[in-house]
Parts: sequence; C-alpha cells; structure tokens
Amino acid sequence: MTTLEPRIYLASQSPRRRELLTQIGIRFDLLLFRTGNRADPETGEDPLPGEAPDVYALRVAAAKARHGASLLQVRRLPARPVLAADTTLDVEGEIVGKPRDDADAAAILGRLAGRTHRVLTAIAVAQAERLEQKLSVSEVRFRALTTAEIQRYVASGEPRDKAGAYGIQGHAALFVEEIRGSHSGIVGLPLCETALLLRDFGYPV
Repeated sequence: MTTLEPRIYLASQSPRRRELLTQIGIRFDLLLFRTGNRADPETGEDPLPGEAPDVYALRVAAAKARHGASLLQVRRLPARPVLAADTTLDVEGEIVGKPRDDADAAAILGRLAGRTHRVLTAIAVAQAERLEQKLSVSEVRFRALTTAEIQRYVASGEPRDKAGAYGIQGHAALFVEEIRGSHSGIVGLPLCETALLLRDFGYPV
C-alpha cells in the first residue's frame, strides 16, 4: 500500500475487534454485511456435518474475508485489504459458538465450569484474489462455578453474542484460573498474528 494514510477494511460487527485494532494503531473502515433474514449466504456460520472446530473457524473467517473483498467492486470502494475473523470454542472436540438464548448461555457456562477448553480465533485477510490466514489457539481454565454465579452472570447480559457465552475482558475474568496463549485472541482478535498478516499485505505495522 502506498497511500499517505494506509487503511484496511474490518469485516466485523464486533466492538471488541474494533477496540483491539485501535489499540495497536490500525486505521480501518467497517465493511458490514447484511444480517437477519437478509443475511448474505456467503457469511453463514452454521457448522458443516462432522466439521472440526479449527477447520470451522478457518472456513468462516475465510468466507467473510473473501465476501468482503468481492463487495468492494460491487460497492465501488477503494481497493484495500479486508480483515475478517471468527472465534469459537473447542470443548472436547465440539464446536461451541454464541448462545441461542439465556438458557443456552447458562448451559454452556455450566459445561465450562471447573475444566479447560480451547478458544480458537481464525483471522483472514483478502485482497483481490489473494487470501492469507492464521489460527490462534489458546487454552482457558475456569474455576468451579455455582449455579447462582452463573445465573447472575447470565442476567448481566454479558454472555449474549459472545462465543462460549463469556467475555474474558469483562466480568467473566473472575471465573478464569489460567490461560495459555493469546489474551487478545481470546477476546476475539489475536494482535500478533493480525499484525504479521497485515504486514504481509503491505500495511506498515
């Protein structure tokens, strides 16, 4: 990239990813997809039958980045790298994503209590026909949780729209005994891997 003020597109609605990019000085514009009944089929997040969690995360992140890059021409936007990401949990080989409702959030947290799970965040950068990816894998161990603790946390609203029904950057930090890996990856965007990918596309990180 040779502009005076290099920028990228972030294909994500996550405020946490926006905050993390801002933290390391990455200039970006949001590239948002349609949601709800009019959601773009290219960005669907339903797992495929028998799909492994790491394969799932990489596939979804790649699909979002590719679709974002294709929209630049349609919307007549300047050509820049498109960054997308997907975060999911691996609980004994099972994909655990965002909770459907509060009851599902409580059930997920009950499964995570007193045990270790993996947090997988895949990132993808696309520009024109080029696509590059990285996968951040971290381990998180929760302490034992009481039913009352889980109910209070779910009632706070924090688990909604978060993979695994918790945000480590919020109140759920009280549940975490140990992490191994990338804290920013657990939040939703591994900054080390993101910086290296963007550097490969010419962004001066």
